[in-house]
Amino acid sequence: MQLLAGKGFSKIYNLSGGINAWEKEVAVGPEDSGMYLFSPETTAEDAIITGFGLEMGLRDFYLSMKSKVKSEKAAKLFQKLADVELLHEKQLLELYNGLVGEKVSLDEFQKKIVEPSMEGGLTTDQYLQRYDFNMESELDILSLAMAIEVQALDLYLRAADGSEVGLARETLLHIAAEERTHIAMLSQHIDQLEELV
Repeated sequence: MQLLAGKGFSKIYNLSGGINAWEKEVAVGPEDSGMYLFSPETTAEDAIITGFGLEMGLRDFYLSMKSKVKSEKAAKLFQKLADVELLHEKQLLELYNGLVGEKVSLDEFQKKIVEPSMEGGLTTDQYLQRYDFNMESELDILSLAMAIEVQALDLYLRAADGSEVGLARETLLHIAAEERTHIAMLSQHIDQLEELV
């Protein structure tokens, strides 16, 4: 319990029945899932660029889903999620500028992205195959967003654990902490919706 508290977890619960009794989202897939995006030699700058590409890929995904739904509420939610990803991109850009001591614009930074990908290292199709969700349901949309963020948190923590570059490890842990904040916000929205059901 103290180990978890030291890693930034303020609420720690002892779950009766272990992981089999857990009903919320967990990271899925093999242990090396998404790790092709990082290597032990990945620099802090490259870690940020990769993270930016993941945020950009997720934003594109939400916008593409927005164009497919019929429900106005669902469309607004996908737009809101896309806007949040743009905010995350800007946060990563600020982190990058602080690291390199320059003032790179958002447009200039986007040109550095080699491979926009979905957060967590899975493709859009892989997420849609893995998570059977109703794209018209606000609760299902938020649950999918939560699953993606959990996958991203897991990826950043695994990449940090495998990093041989101290600054890159710190950067990946910083990005992971941001993902933890995103997960907490989504969890609050889900709880609020579940109270209304």
